[in-house]
Amino acid sequence: MSMQLSNNDDDGELSEINVTPLVDVMLVLLVVFIVTAPLLTQVVRVKLPKTEQTEPTPDQHVAVLSINAEGMPMLDDKAVPLVGLEAELKALQAKDPEISLQLQADKAAVFEAVAKVMASAQRSGISKLSFVTVQQ
Repeated sequence: MSMQLSNNDDDGELSEINVTPLVDVMLVLLVVFIVTAPLLTQVVRVKLPKTEQTEPTPDQHVAVLSINAEGMPMLDDKAVPLVGLEAELKALQAKDPEISLQLQADKAAVFEAVAKVMASAQRSGISKLSFVTVQQ
């Protein structure tokens, strides 16, 4: 009996993937997920105290500037022409440096009028400007 050694190159490289390490890693991740998932769903129960509804304190540093559908600005329910608006706003800002301006514009108002009023407010030195809208 003799053994024959072949010199063929049929053996080649193995093209199979060893999936055992992949399965091990996935099982470890599954266990970690199973352990941590209940911890993420815990809720801290807090009994909040009950109080009566109160009215908010009026803010003394607020001026309301409205623009109607025709583009006419009104400062605190007083009609002010656009050319004199900047002077009025400067006087308000000089009287109260912490003044906040609430801008209310009619939905039919032209954007040009709103932009001019905003520019006048900026030039007068008022830095706090908020827009007032209606909740639907």
